[in-house]
Amino acid sequence: MKLICVGRNYAKHIEELQNDRPDAPIIFMKPDSCLGQKGQPFFIPDFSNEIHHEVEVLVKINRIGKHIQPKFAHKYYDEIGLGLDFTARDLQRELKAKGLPWEKAKSFDGAAYIGQWFDKSQFLNINDLQFQLTKNGVVVQNDTTANMMWGIDDIISHVSRYFTLKIGDILFTGTPSGVGLVQRGDELTGQLAGQHAFTLNVK
Repeated sequence: MKLICVGRNYAKHIEELQNDRPDAPIIFMKPDSCLGQKGQPFFIPDFSNEIHHEVEVLVKINRIGKHIQPKFAHKYYDEIGLGLDFTARDLQRELKAKGLPWEKAKSFDGAAYIGQWFDKSQFLNINDLQFQLTKNGVVVQNDTTANMMWGIDDIISHVSRYFTLKIGDILFTGTPSGVGLVQRGDELTGQLAGQHAFTLNVK
């Protein structure tokens, strides 16, 4: 099982980090070793002083696929979820400045968290799903999949050109604006289309 992540998929997030707007989806991977355990807190690692939360809509792949056309992509998933992509922003800036890969900033142990899965049939429109993240009771990220630069089916099609998708693979579809620092004692809560998806404590 692999975690396939999309970077810079919301225009306002690109603006807030002052990044260049891409011409195609930016793809990076996280190993399954970075998954946080259900019921366990997120522990801030000792190598970073600037861990940021990034809430993202997730898709779980349910069949093997390669070179998938966008019109058939909907057949390759039946579950939608919400999760967190944690980023060591200080380390990422350092690596990017040197032209080095981001893995140490994006794929450390605990750098991904997956909330509850929902059957996609319960959602009226996958392409307009509202989701949000609250930190200590305050909404810090709030958006809809309608604002994605590349929608779920386009992402699946694009990724499958380069990587064979396998059963159980998970797509992180990108984060909207509002990313920010997490600190010990924070409580992070995610909602997808008004439904509770996760609560995660930071230690």
